[in-house]
This record gives sequence, C-alpha cells and structure tokens, in this order.
Amino acid sequence: MSIITCIEDLRVLAQKRVPRMFYDYADSGSWTESTYRANNSDFTNIKFRQRVAVNLENRSLASTMVGQHVSMPVALAPTGLTGMQHADGEILAAQAAERFGVPFTLSTMSICSIEDVAANTSKPFWFQLYVMKDREFINRLIDRAKAANCGALVLTLDLQVLGQRHKDLRNGLSAPPKLTIPNMLNMATKPRWVAGMLGTKRRGFGNIVGHATSVSDMSSLSAWTQQQFDLSLSWADVEWIKQRWGGKLIIKGIMDPEDARLAVESGADALIVSNHGGRQLDGAQSSIAALPAIVDAVGSQIEVHMDGGIRSGQDVLKAVALGAKGVYIGRPFLYGLGALGGPGVTRCLDIIRNELDLTMAFCGLRDLQHVDKKILLPGTF
Repeated sequence: MSIITCIEDLRVLAQKRVPRMFYDYADSGSWTESTYRANNSDFTNIKFRQRVAVNLENRSLASTMVGQHVSMPVALAPTGLTGMQHADGEILAAQAAERFGVPFTLSTMSICSIEDVAANTSKPFWFQLYVMKDREFINRLIDRAKAANCGALVLTLDLQVLGQRHKDLRNGLSAPPKLTIPNMLNMATKPRWVAGMLGTKRRGFGNIVGHATSVSDMSSLSAWTQQQFDLSLSWADVEWIKQRWGGKLIIKGIMDPEDARLAVESGADALIVSNHGGRQLDGAQSSIAALPAIVDAVGSQIEVHMDGGIRSGQDVLKAVALGAKGVYIGRPFLYGLGALGGPGVTRCLDIIRNELDLTMAFCGLRDLQHVDKKILLPGTF
C-alpha cells in the first residue's frame, strides 16, 4: 500500500474498500451538489500571510470546546451509518477520538447504539439528537444519553425535511444493504468489508430498532422514519430539550445570523455553522462563507463552531482565524475508517494535527489561542 500523506489518500483507499452505496452516502450532496462542492472550494480562496524569523518553539494546539479540554479544536461530527463504512465503525471512531483527546459525536442514526459506544469507551462522548414526532422516544433517547454520561447534546435543526440525494436514490440505500444482484456483485469486490460485517451483530440502527414504539426490525424502520421527521419543530422545542437535557447543548444547522441570535436566546451553549455537508439545501452558501457574519452577530455571546468542507489542518486554521472556536470533521474521518478501520481514523487526526501545526508555524504563531484574522491575507476572506 502506498504511503498515506493526506486526507485525499484516505478517500481514494476508502472508495476502493467500501461498498458503493455506503461510500456514496458519505461522499455526496443533494441535487446538483453545488453547495457540497462549495464547502470545500471556498476554503481555497482564503490565503495565508506567511511570516519568518519568529520563535516557533513549544507550539500548542490545545483549546476547549464547551468547556472540555481538547488536544486541538476538532471534533468528529455526527454521521449516520458510520458502522456501514466499517464494521463497528462508531465504536472504533470513538476509541480513536478518545485516545487523541478530541470529542466524538454519536449520531441518532448510528449503527452502534449509545450503549455500545459507552461500553467500549472510558470518557464521555457527545450525542447528536434529531427531533422526532414521537416525543416519548426522544425522552428515552435523552435519558439514555444521560445514563451514558454524554458530555454534550448536539441538536440538529436542519432535517425537518430530507434533501433529495440522487446517489442514495439510485443506489437504493439501506442498512443492512438489500441483497440485490448489483449490490452483491459490488460487495464481492470488497472482501475486507464483508469479512468485518460477518464478524459483527451490529448491522441496523442501534439507537432506534427495539427502542422506538412499533420498530422491532429493519423492515418497520423505514416507514417509521418517514413519518417521524417533525415539520412543526420550533424554538420552543429547543428550549424544552435544553431544560429536559440539563447539560451542555450545541445547536447544529445554523446558516443565518438571525437564527444564530435565536440560538443564543434559546440558552444553547454553542452553535454549529453547518449546511449538513451540502446534503440538504443545495444552492445555500458554504459554511466557511457564512461563518464571519455569524461570528460578528453573536460570537461574544455564544461559542461558534463550524463544519462542512474541511479536508486539512489548513482548513481548520482558516476557520479558527475567522472566529470558530471549534470545527467538526465528518467525511475525513469516514474516509479513514473506510480505508483502514480504527487506525485510519487516528491517521486522519494525525494528518490534520500535523497540517494545522505546521501552517500555524508558517504564519508566525506558536499558540492557537493567538490565531485571528491577522494571519489571513486581506481581501481573500
């Protein structure tokens, strides 16, 4: 195997090793995918100011996110079907994040359950919540997250309706995959993935099957999910969840300064500037383009985080320079997981940390806490 030098190397290897429907699920956007592409390409327009002849000894990337110490201001984003990129994927990713000293966020739509991840880690992880019509199910989910000692609740607000994702429709996405002839032919070319899946019992949505009323198996899950997205979701629901949870609350899906101000009023501890990785409203602006106006509007009142398009440590530094207190990576760690399992997630984090550290040094700084817009070339952001 060739040397892994960057996130793109992990992506290429993951594409070879993960069945097409699950690789495409991770690596695609909605409709024309214009926002999905802009999330990444808009970072390239932002340029650094290179500085020289400054003391670069004893550099530090350490920071905090919602009061939690982090080795660098990067968290693993909540991603659905992570356990379909690699067997027991959520457990492996959570373990890698714990060893690295960064937060792992478990999705409601994970394959491994809250209890699975808690039983296989020793430090608190974060849990991401979708608001469903079945409020009793939501109450139980929150209680399960409390019982697992989750350190923060990440509430996603931008999935009241589902963006049309053409690749998922064409591939007939399901978990576990339907055993159609095209799927079986494709899986036959992925022997590592097949062997892993045969060696685990975790192949369905662990947080839902057996926990939601009337959902006892995968065949009943699809109908339940389609009925459960709550079109009536409001900020009153956010306030209820904040009170019900009682711990750190992070609001995900903010793309407008007005919504950012409402997030502050809701009592949230942090917000995430996010367009769902370009998987919801195609034609929305990129997350990095939306970040500065939101920081200007509320950055002194609430922690502002962001996700979307980050593929390197340089992207992390640009986001921090524009006011993000922390960033989330989804696809990069999924590439690592699909390529190499747990060690691939660690390799992803190593790559990002090294790129972040070196770029900060080239900009003439040795402490991430001193990073601001001054490291960027005026007129490029």
